[in-house]
Amino acid sequence: MATLMIQGTTSDAGKSTVVAGLCRVLARRGVSVAPFKPQNMALNSAVTVDGGEIGRSTALQALAAGVEPHSDMNPVLLKPESDRGAQVILRGRVHGHMDALDYHAYKRTARQSMLAAWEALSARFDVIIAEGAGSPAEINLRANDIANMGFAEAVDCPVLLVGDIDRGGVFAQLVGTLALLSESERSRTRGFIINRFRGDLALLEPGLDWLEADTGKPVLGTLPYLQGLLLDAEDSVGLTGVENAESALRVVVPALPRISNHNDFDPLRLHPGVELLFVGPDRPIPPADLVILPGSKSTRADLAWLRAQGWESAIRRHLRYGGGVLGICGGLQMLGTAIHDPEGLEGPAGSSPGLGLLEMETRMVAGKQLRNVSGRLLPETVPLHGYEIHNGVSEGPALARPFCELAGRPDGAVSEDGQVMGTYLHGLFDRPEACAALLARCGLSGEAAVDYGAHRQRQLDRLADSLEAHLDISHILTLLGR
Repeated sequence: MATLMIQGTTSDAGKSTVVAGLCRVLARRGVSVAPFKPQNMALNSAVTVDGGEIGRSTALQALAAGVEPHSDMNPVLLKPESDRGAQVILRGRVHGHMDALDYHAYKRTARQSMLAAWEALSARFDVIIAEGAGSPAEINLRANDIANMGFAEAVDCPVLLVGDIDRGGVFAQLVGTLALLSESERSRTRGFIINRFRGDLALLEPGLDWLEADTGKPVLGTLPYLQGLLLDAEDSVGLTGVENAESALRVVVPALPRISNHNDFDPLRLHPGVELLFVGPDRPIPPADLVILPGSKSTRADLAWLRAQGWESAIRRHLRYGGGVLGICGGLQMLGTAIHDPEGLEGPAGSSPGLGLLEMETRMVAGKQLRNVSGRLLPETVPLHGYEIHNGVSEGPALARPFCELAGRPDGAVSEDGQVMGTYLHGLFDRPEACAALLARCGLSGEAAVDYGAHRQRQLDRLADSLEAHLDISHILTLLGR
C-alpha cells in the first residue's frame, strides 16, 4: 500500500479537485485506489455504503476511483452548527457536539479513529490519495494536528502542495507555506502543483524556474483553469447561482447561514431553461416561479434568521401571486406549524413556530436518519433516487398527501392546492425524469433536463484528461512506488 497526500496553501486551492482527478487517472490505469480525508469541516455530506456519513467531496472522489464511498474515507467530519460549535462525526457516526476548544483538546482521541480508518483502507486498496484541509501552515492549529502534516508524519507519506494562481500571489503562497513548516515536514513535501492558470505559460516559466531553484523542489505541473467545471462542492463558500435572462423559469434559494447539501441545486445550474438565484442576507427575494427552502444543519436558528430577513412575508406574498414553494429536508421542517428540539440536538433546547404552510410538526430525536433510497414521485410515478440525512420525525395531516414514495413508504407532503411541497429526499433533481416532472409543475415543459450522474462522470474524465496532459504523472507514480 502507498499513500500520497495533497495539501493546499489555502482553503479552496484545488485539493479536492486534484485528488478526484488523480483517483480517476489511477483508476483508468487499473490501480486499486481510494480517497482519504482525515478531517473535514463541511455541511455538504453523503451517505456511504456502510450507512455512515462523509463529506460530499470525498464521496465524489470515490466515484472518480470507481468504488463505493465508505465511512473510512473521511473518518472525522465536523458539521458546523454555530460559529463556535460543530457536530462531530467519527467514522460515519455522530459522536457528539463540541465547541472549538473542546474539539481541539479532543483531537488526540480523534487521531486514533483517523489512523484506524486509514489502516482499514490500507488493507483493501493498493493506493490511497489523501487530502489535507485548509492549510498546513496554520500555526494556531499545529498542536495535535490530524488534518494535514500531522497525518502525513504519522503514516510517513509524501506530500504535494497545491497553490491557486487565480487568487494571485501563488509564489508567496507556496514559499510562505514551506517556510512555516518544520524541517521534517519540508522534507516530505516533494513538489508543487500550480492550479487554475490562465494565459501564456511562457510568461510563467521564469517564475517556475525561480521557485524550483529557491526551494529545491520540482513543479510537477501547471493546471489550466477549466471553464465550466462543475463538481460537487465541499461547502458553501462562493455559493453562486446562474443568471439567465433567456430562461423560462426562475428558481430562488435563500442562502441560509447553515445551508447544507446545496449540491442539490447543481442540476438546476446546468438546466438551459432555469435561472437559479441564491439570495443572501439583506437582499429581498426577487419575483420567482419557485422558491426552494434548502437543507439546514441548524433548522430553528436558520428559520429565525429567515424571519429576521423579512422573507416569511415575502414567501407568503409569492404564494398569493401563484408561485410555488418546495422544502428539502430542513426546508420541509420549516414549512410545518412547529419544530420541537427538546434535547437541544441542533442548538438550544426549545420549540419554534414554523411557517405554517403545511399542517405538520417536527420533533428532533436522537439518531440521525442516514440512508440511500429509491422510489417514485407522486402522482407522476417517475423514478427517484437520492439519500436522506436528517434528524427529526414529522407528523400531521399534511403527510396524508405525500410528495413521493421512498422504499415503499410515503415521504413528505403536498398542500391541497399543490403550491407547497416538501420532502426529506436529497438529490431530488439529479435524475432528468424527476427534474423535468417537478419543473413541469411550475410551468416549464419541453426543456430537456440534465442527467447529473452522467454529467459527473464526464466532468471527472475531463478533469483526469487535464491532469494527464499537464502533470508529471510518471513522477507521481514514482512517489507511489509504481
